[in-house]
Amino acid sequence: MKTAKSQAIVTNVSRRNLLKGVVSTGGLVLAAQFVPTSVAMAAYKTGADGMPGGVVWDPHVYVSIDPSGIVTIVTHRSEMGTGSRTSLPMVVADEMEADWSQVRIMQAEGDEKKYGNQDTDGSRSIRHFIQPMRTCGAAARQMLEHAAALTWNVSDSDCRAENHRVIHIPTGKSLGYGELAAVAATLKTPDQKSLTLKDPADFRYIGKGQVQITDLFNITTGKANYAQDIHVPGMKFAVVARPPVVLGQVKTFDEAAAMKVPGVVKVVKIPATPMPAKFAPLGGVAVIANSTWAALKGREALKVTWDDGPNKNYDSDAYKAKMQAQARRPGKIERNEGDVDKALAGADKVIEREYYIPHGVHVPMEPPAAVVQIKDGKAEVWACVQSPGGTRGDVAKTLGMKEDDVRVNVTLLGGGFGRKSKCDFALEAAILSKAMGGTPVKVVWTREDDIHHSFYHSVSYQHITAGLDKNKKVVAWRHRSVSPSLMSNFMPDPKRESALELGLGLIDTPFDVPNLRLETGEAVAQTRIGWFRSVNNIPHAFAMQSMVAELAHELGRDPKDFLLEMIGPPRIVDPRKTVTSELWNYGDPWDTYPVDTARTRRVVERVAKEAGWGRQLPKGSGLGIAVQRSFLTYVATVVEVAVDDKGNVTVPRVDTAIDCGFVVNPERIRSQIEGAAVMGLSLAKLNQITFKNGRVQQNNFHDYPVLRIGQGAMDVRTHIIAATIDDPSSGVGEPGVPPFAPAFINAVFAATGKRIRNLPLGEQLTA
Repeated sequence: MKTAKSQAIVTNVSRRNLLKGVVSTGGLVLAAQFVPTSVAMAAYKTGADGMPGGVVWDPHVYVSIDPSGIVTIVTHRSEMGTGSRTSLPMVVADEMEADWSQVRIMQAEGDEKKYGNQDTDGSRSIRHFIQPMRTCGAAARQMLEHAAALTWNVSDSDCRAENHRVIHIPTGKSLGYGELAAVAATLKTPDQKSLTLKDPADFRYIGKGQVQITDLFNITTGKANYAQDIHVPGMKFAVVARPPVVLGQVKTFDEAAAMKVPGVVKVVKIPATPMPAKFAPLGGVAVIANSTWAALKGREALKVTWDDGPNKNYDSDAYKAKMQAQARRPGKIERNEGDVDKALAGADKVIEREYYIPHGVHVPMEPPAAVVQIKDGKAEVWACVQSPGGTRGDVAKTLGMKEDDVRVNVTLLGGGFGRKSKCDFALEAAILSKAMGGTPVKVVWTREDDIHHSFYHSVSYQHITAGLDKNKKVVAWRHRSVSPSLMSNFMPDPKRESALELGLGLIDTPFDVPNLRLETGEAVAQTRIGWFRSVNNIPHAFAMQSMVAELAHELGRDPKDFLLEMIGPPRIVDPRKTVTSELWNYGDPWDTYPVDTARTRRVVERVAKEAGWGRQLPKGSGLGIAVQRSFLTYVATVVEVAVDDKGNVTVPRVDTAIDCGFVVNPERIRSQIEGAAVMGLSLAKLNQITFKNGRVQQNNFHDYPVLRIGQGAMDVRTHIIAATIDDPSSGVGEPGVPPFAPAFINAVFAATGKRIRNLPLGEQLTA
C-alpha cells in the first residue's frame, strides 16, 4: 500500500474556480445520485435524513476531474480541528481509487439544498456521511472504468481502476484519470444497483491513519486563513458594546466621544431580540471604523447606560442553592423501572451524594469573526461557522432576503467546540453592513467579548440516591438531574432538560439495577445556554461515575470491578420500554445504535488492561476510571494523578479506550482523544464561569485558564477497539471529554482520600 505523503490543496468552492478548473476544460463533473434504498449502498440506517437539510439524494456535485488528472472533491463540512474535511474526501478518494497526491479539496459554501445538512456538530460527520461518500467515490470509479472500456472498445469487466489509472487487465495498457475525464463527463451516473463498493481489504486510505490533516502545513506555519484574517476591499471594522446582562437593553448612549476617535466612521444601535432569540443578537451599540484598533478605542469612548432587565440578579451562588433545593425534591420522572421508593425504604443502607458543575465557555483560540457585504440585492458572508447552511438562512431572514440571494463562504475555524454553531456574530455583521449601505463590515469579537456574551455550557446539579441490600448489592438507583435547558433559546421557558439533553448520557443509563428512576427538576435559564463539546454528557457522567466509585469505596470494592458489576452482563438496554417522555438517541435509530453493554464492558476492560489497573504507584499517586456512552460511541478512561505535599496535582498518564464502530481515520481519533484529555482536564481542574449581578465575572485566560502544555497529561495513550465495515461508525469529536472529569476526580480520591463533588478542583486540595 502506498503511503500518502502529499498534501491535498484546499480552496473554497466558487463558480469562478469551477469554471476555470473543470467545466471550461471539458473534464468530468460527477453528479452522483444517491438512493438510500440501494441494497449495495444502504448497509445501515442513520439519522442523517432527519437533520435540517437532510441528505440530498438528487444529482449533486461532489467530484470533478480536470484533464491534467487533478481530482477535486468538495467537502461540505466545516473544519474546526476534527479533520472532517480530510476524512470525508479521503473516503471518496479511496473508493474511486484516486491518488491522494492528485486530490484537491474544495470547501463548500453554505447551501443545504445542494449539499444536504452542513451542521458540523453532534459528532455526525463520519457517522452520517461515510456511506454517501463511499457511494460517491464508487460511482466515480465505475464511470471512469466505463469510459476506458468505451475508449478501448472492450468489456467493462476487463477494466479496473487502480491508483488514478484504469487498467485493461488482459493487455496491461492503461489510461490516467485525466485522459478519461472528457469521455466520463458524457456518461450518465451509474444506476445505483450497479455500484459496487470496494472490499475493505483493498482500502488505500480508510482505516490506515496515513493521511495527514489537509491543512496541517498551513496551520502549523501560520499561513492558514481564518475568519479573523478575511479582508475584503473597502471593508470597515466593527466591535459591539453588548448588554452586560442577558436580556438587558440599551437605556441611553452618547456617541459623541466615540465619533471623535480617529478612524471611527459610524455608531449603530443594534436592536434587542426578545427570547427565545435562537442565535439572533441580543442588542447593543456597534462602533464601525477604518481599523479594528479604532473601533476598539471608539467603543472605549462610547457612553452607554443599560437597563439590566430581568436577569440583573443572576448570582451563581444563589442559583446553586436553588438547584440544590430542587434536586432534593421529587422531580419529573423521565425513566422508571421497578419500584425505587419501596426498594430504598427496604434497603439495608442508603447513600446519597450530590455533584455540581458550573457554567463553562468554549473559548476557541480564534474568537468569533464574520464579514458581510451587501451588493446588488445580494449578501455575501465570510465566517468561521459550524453551520453555514443555517447561517445562510438566518442572514437571509435578518436582511429580509431570499436564501438564494445569500452566499456563505466558510473559513477555517480556529476551534469551535459548539460556539460557532451559533451565528450571532455573522448576523451582527449583516445588520451593520446594511446600516452602512452594503459596505463590507467585519465584526470582530475580542476574547473578553466571547467570555462575556457567549452561549454557556449549562450549570448543573445532580443528586443520586443508591440503596444497598445486605449482600452489598445496589438494589435501587435514583438520579435527579437539574439543569437549565439550551432549549430556552428556541422556546419560552422550557424549565427542565429537554429530551435531547436527557439523551446525553442520562436516559440511556446502562446500569443493571432492578429499581431505577431518572428524574429532572426545574431550572429556569437566566443566561444563554448553548451546545458545548459533549453537552450534558459531562455533568451526567461526572455524577454517575463519581457515585459508582464512591459506592465501591463504601463497600470496599475495587472501583473497576464494581463498575463492571454495575454495568452488568452483556445485553441490549432498551429505554424505549421504560422512558416516560420523549426519547432521543442522538437523532439516530435505536436498531442501528442500541445501548450495548457488551461494548461498555469491553472499553472498561480494555482500558484497565492497557493502563495496568492495580499496578503499584508511588505515594501520593492514584488511578481513577470512568466510562460513558456518548454520541453513540463508548469511551472508558483511566487517569493517573500525582499529588504533592502542597496539594498540587499533575497527570503523568491517561489511557483511553474507544469503540466508535468502523474506523475511518485512526490518527484523527487519537488527536480527538488527546484534545479531549486537554479539554477535560481544563474543565475538571480549572474552569468555571460565575455570574454576579447578572454579569460574568471572568474576563480572559488569566481568570478562565486553559491548560498550558506543561500542565497537561504527560502521556496520553489511545486504544481503539477494532471493528469491521459492518459496524456502524459513530461520533469521535466529543465522546472523549465526558469520562475524563470523573476518572480524574476518582484518581484524586485514590491519591488523597479526599472526594471532590464540585468542579472545578481549583484550590480544594490546597485550601
